[in-house]
Amino acid sequence: MRNVRVVVITGMSGSGKSTALRALEDIGFFCVDNLPVILLPKFLEVQADGARELSKVALVMDLREKYFLEKYTAVFSQIKEMGYRIEILFLDSSDEVLIHRFKETRRSHPLAEKGTVVEGIALEREKLASLRSMADKIIDTSPLNVHQLKDVIQRYCMTSPSDRKLVINLTSFGYRYGVPPDADIVLDVRFLPNPYFVEDLKNLDGNDKRAEDYVMGWEESRTFLEELFKLFEFLIPLYEKEGKSYLNVALGCTGGKHRSVVMLSRLGQFLKNKNYLVNLSHRDIYRH
Repeated sequence: MRNVRVVVITGMSGSGKSTALRALEDIGFFCVDNLPVILLPKFLEVQADGARELSKVALVMDLREKYFLEKYTAVFSQIKEMGYRIEILFLDSSDEVLIHRFKETRRSHPLAEKGTVVEGIALEREKLASLRSMADKIIDTSPLNVHQLKDVIQRYCMTSPSDRKLVINLTSFGYRYGVPPDADIVLDVRFLPNPYFVEDLKNLDGNDKRAEDYVMGWEESRTFLEELFKLFEFLIPLYEKEGKSYLNVALGCTGGKHRSVVMLSRLGQFLKNKNYLVNLSHRDIYRH
């Protein structure tokens, strides 16, 4: 096996691939954007024959390159036969977020030349489904700003695959806005008493102590939390044993503002106290 780390960043248009590439450049990766996939074997051969062999390479490859979909499977297999290990990092986002990003930047979708952005996104999802299934890691960038995405990318890539610990991504969400698409485990906490129906609490969120005290003031909330802790104490070592590199856990309530936020924050603190690597995101907390 050659001593070169090759990270291929790919995924949906508008999901943050350029930000991810800059993040890796900042931690010492040699970075290339939009290299034609058929040139990848030659590129690696040239750098290996140079005076100073590169040890970390990151490349963005996606549908902008005409023959990418047609050629990537064969080229990636060839690279592995040459002794390189390719890591595929797939960035994704919800349709709603992607549409907003295209509107915000006033860019056209690469597959929507004669159609709408919505149609372009749907077509791209279909074309990338097989590649997504091959990915070593999938990152949903929907709830992340550029700084948070940079942090997630760098923390993932600053450790070698053999040293990498299980990363637990916790997300609270509102069912009215849809279930996070990359969730491995989804838990519904809509059975808990809802602060929304208390006049003094409805405009607060689960990070406010008054809303938190209300949710945790009920016996069913405390019992659920105890059982939740037991569940993850049981599950996480088994996921680690299987070699899973990340676990996406989503807790949902109706609007994603009160109950799921309280429970997720408590779960996050519990797991951090157990020295697990935890990322916590409240996806819908600021929606109205």
